[in-house]
Amino acid sequence: MDKGSCRLAVDIGGTFTDVVLWSAQGQTTAKVLTTVQAPEQGVLTAVHQVLNETKRLLSDVSLMIHGTTLATNALIERKGAITAFLTSEGFRDILEMGYEKRFAHYDLNAARAAPLVPRPLRYTVPERMTADGRVHVPLDQGAVREVARTLKKTGVEAIAVGFIHAYAYAQHEQMAAEILQAELPGVNVCLSSDVCPEMREYERFSTVCANAYVQPLMAGYLDHLSNLLIHQGLRCPLYLMMSGGGLTTLDQAVRYPVRLIESGPAGGVLMSARLASARRLDNVMSFDMGGTTAKISLIQNGQPDRSATFEVAREYRDMKGSGLPVRIPVIDMVEVGAGGGSIARVDALGRISVGPDSAGSKPGPVAYGMGGDEPTVTDADLVLGRLDSRRFAGGGLQLDEQAARTALAVTIGEPLALDEYWPAAGVIEMVEENMANAARVHAVERGKESGEYTMIAFGGAGPLHAARLAEKLGIDRVIIPWGAGVGSAIGFLQAPVSYQVVRSLRILIGAEDLSPLIDLLDQMLGEATQVVVASGSSETLKHNRQVAMRYQGQGHELSVDLPDGPVTGQTLELLRLDFESLYRQVYGLTMPDIAVECVSWSVTVMTPAAAVTPVKEPARTQLLKPCKTRPTYDPEGGMMADAALYWRVELNPGDWLVGPALVQEDETATFVPSGCTCTVDEGLALVVDRENTNAPRAMS
Repeated sequence: MDKGSCRLAVDIGGTFTDVVLWSAQGQTTAKVLTTVQAPEQGVLTAVHQVLNETKRLLSDVSLMIHGTTLATNALIERKGAITAFLTSEGFRDILEMGYEKRFAHYDLNAARAAPLVPRPLRYTVPERMTADGRVHVPLDQGAVREVARTLKKTGVEAIAVGFIHAYAYAQHEQMAAEILQAELPGVNVCLSSDVCPEMREYERFSTVCANAYVQPLMAGYLDHLSNLLIHQGLRCPLYLMMSGGGLTTLDQAVRYPVRLIESGPAGGVLMSARLASARRLDNVMSFDMGGTTAKISLIQNGQPDRSATFEVAREYRDMKGSGLPVRIPVIDMVEVGAGGGSIARVDALGRISVGPDSAGSKPGPVAYGMGGDEPTVTDADLVLGRLDSRRFAGGGLQLDEQAARTALAVTIGEPLALDEYWPAAGVIEMVEENMANAARVHAVERGKESGEYTMIAFGGAGPLHAARLAEKLGIDRVIIPWGAGVGSAIGFLQAPVSYQVVRSLRILIGAEDLSPLIDLLDQMLGEATQVVVASGSSETLKHNRQVAMRYQGQGHELSVDLPDGPVTGQTLELLRLDFESLYRQVYGLTMPDIAVECVSWSVTVMTPAAAVTPVKEPARTQLLKPCKTRPTYDPEGGMMADAALYWRVELNPGDWLVGPALVQEDETATFVPSGCTCTVDEGLALVVDRENTNAPRAMS
């Protein structure tokens, strides 16, 4: 890196906005409360904080990367654009019907998220393309014009268009778009064939509606932020982190804002993957706990698990199936409403319940003193001695311990007859059990055992809860990276510029005519390459390919890597073997008498990732003795105990300590329970080991 230049990453979360600056002098970070009503203000505050600290200007920044939860929050809070949906005659209620099944069979109160587009704004027109591309019913262009005239009176700001079989044959959607744009200038029009060209109409329609719903908001925000940064001196391009773990240009982000929905958590998983590669760890569980949610993802051989679908805005008890499906490339993770701001209460059955709702950045936890009156996980951590009230968020926010203690006593203690620190201990136990349960299910659903993993923990609250969570999951080693409190933003700076194209084309293993597939893959490679080259990258590009496969007649697929080189019949036979091996791993059996078919194909083009520096197994050279202690709740003993206090910047490779202890830093703190040790490795990561166990070790 040039001596005068620097690289900047910004991650807007539901509670905090994190900024990381990399320069020749090292890493500088800032964490400020997210300004919900005007998120760009929090961004600028944090950016200028790190620039002033390093005596730099915005004009010195050579690369800026941004990830945000703005699109996610707009979907959850229903604060997007007034959106209409135009579809084929007879399919008006697909968004309402969904998968036509209950996600909770025996719960009579179970409710799904309502469609983003209400029924009065869903319109149909006569048209129909068949599955093999024949025009069964021509598009009624007059009907499209009539719908446009009707919409002009409703004040819609965006229109989603989704026709049957348009994922493969887009002519009718494109014709409808031309008419709508001519009749309604200034109204955003999104096509399902452009946003999500894949089979399964419910998921495709839901995805294009989500894209249209957030597009005006995201376009306005990104353009405004970009103009502010340029006005204040920024000269480099602004890149956006996508949910799949790659970077894209501002133009692509504005066109497909639905791809930004999990952009922040994706950065943290990328950071964990690099740490795993550097330490030669085959199985890693990435654990990111922030102010609003906790995210858990699995990493195999340095590569995160990925998925083609994601569910946002879950309506009922955070249950799968209760949200809105979006079909986008995404790093596979489970997200739980369990963060520092998650609200604690006693439910109707007399149990302590935590989340999924959060106090956010405003009013925030009671201890913030900003008007919050409901106790949260952060309040409980403070009462249990795990947080320093004077140095929270780098000293930028003073915490009121007595207010937190009173709120917990009134809300939790009095109804359950708990006194002293027990209300706070109960809250922490419940939130950690919620996360452990989600992690177990996530692993089991993928044919894995959580105890096989090493955990990498980060986020503002992650290192506080990682050791206890790992114990519940049977994990014996936890790694806390340097800069853990802003881990996702660090991951942004490690991400490649990339773009993924996905298309549906059903081909049976054993098919003789592969020319349609070969043409499709060439087209997809060209499309993805064009987007990455447009970013200005001059590096040699890499690409990888995957195919979603299933037994013929099944409704869901497993993804298998497609080898480089020409696709031949032999290639397909090798794919079948890989598919059956994966199927056996996940489900415990194969079905050799049933044909295997390929359903969807993906091509990802990316710039090369920077090489990782190998990190050896931590060697203990100096046992640290504490200078200070603080009473802290230790779950191992079930009581308050004196925890040794250490300041992380003062620790060196080879230093080690025994629990109970707290290792503090500006953006977070790591809690080491009794029965555990903590060693600083040569990469400055904290390695927390449970004693008398066979923890997975990195190779020397």
